[in-house]
Amino acid sequence: MLALEVVLLPVTDVDRALAFYTEKVGFALDVDYHPTAEFRVVQLTPPGSACSVQLVPADLPGGERNLYLVTTDLAAERAKLIDRGVAVSTVRHKNPVETWAGGWSEGLDPQRRDYASFADFADADGNTWTLQERGHRAS
Repeated sequence: MLALEVVLLPVTDVDRALAFYTEKVGFALDVDYHPTAEFRVVQLTPPGSACSVQLVPADLPGGERNLYLVTTDLAAERAKLIDRGVAVSTVRHKNPVETWAGGWSEGLDPQRRDYASFADFADADGNTWTLQERGHRAS
């Protein structure tokens, strides 16, 4: 068995990124270990995830692209993020889903099929995240 447990996320300001991910995106703070001025470990976990991110200092912003956060309700998750002040793109879905070759249409997939609907956001350093819907069940 192999499990992805931690992804390193390069940021130019650890404190700013920590506030963004905990206050706006809703990640849980696991560790903020800072025994010296030169050494700090900050680890966060998205709600419901078994994989965490560690914020690591970087000289240049925008190191990671298209990290995926999977949700069962893309519309609700997008609304929560926007309410918290996160700039989230409009929702798009694969078109046509059955023979997808890179085409998109606006909005949620009308049938809410797995892996068909997406939206994106970025942190202040340009690390980009893709929200993807999987497992949606009509209420």
